[in-house]
Amino acid sequence: MSSPVWFITGASNGFGLYLCLRALRAGHRAIGSVRNRTKSADAVKQIESAGGKIVELDLNDSQENITKKIKAVGQIDYLVNNAGFFVLGAVEQVTEKEAQLQLQTNFFGPLYTTQAALEGMRARRSGTIVNITSIAAKDPQPTSGMYAASKAALEGLSESLAAEVAPFNISVLIVEPGAFRTNFLAALSLPEAPLSPDYDGTVVAQAREKFLAYDGKQVGDPLKGVDRIFEAVAGEGMAGHLKGKVRRLVIGRDALERNRKAIDRFTADLALAEEVALSTDY
Repeated sequence: MSSPVWFITGASNGFGLYLCLRALRAGHRAIGSVRNRTKSADAVKQIESAGGKIVELDLNDSQENITKKIKAVGQIDYLVNNAGFFVLGAVEQVTEKEAQLQLQTNFFGPLYTTQAALEGMRARRSGTIVNITSIAAKDPQPTSGMYAASKAALEGLSESLAAEVAPFNISVLIVEPGAFRTNFLAALSLPEAPLSPDYDGTVVAQAREKFLAYDGKQVGDPLKGVDRIFEAVAGEGMAGHLKGKVRRLVIGRDALERNRKAIDRFTADLALAEEVALSTDY
């Protein structure tokens, strides 16, 4: 039996790079995508030295080009949509171009890679789609509105997709991380438009400063996070028992706590508005 093939986007650093190396250490085959081999030379060297392969892939490219590159790979057993970035700014501040780029990279890119990989998975009646989202999808903070929207959209797509492809023995796993010590915050994007002085001293200004100062202080260990992802997908190790049993894998103490608070708020809203909800039927 041949070893499974992983295709992991955003392999130039962080979760993407570490997951490629983790899969290769397990004797699996791994293909990592980077936007530019030259700019990602260190990651390329690490992955190729470990026996992996690299594909240049820009999620801002057209659906046609993304599809061609995915299909050219051949068999993909585990597709991991990991690539993404963070526009840090108030909703009012974000431009049309910035909003479109955020959604193209974090939502439409993963949509296109998934669509391209599904044909082969259906034919083999086997496969797993792993979509890396964020706790922001469940608990959006001020200044993360566009990022949270892109990740919430990906979660909604994943939930529907899971039901659609289950008859073909294809599974979908949403991975919802908290704050991990990768280069995520160092690589964030700030809006071109200035923030109105009206926001001075508000939660927007406070959240912006918190995010800008938090890089390197995140509580999550990305190597441990990647281990849990690999285990849940491969069905081995500490998280192996979760394979096929959970739709959503929450990783990070902060993500767990924020999820529970978000669920409590939602439950409270349901209870408070129950009479109103029941009053609208024929």
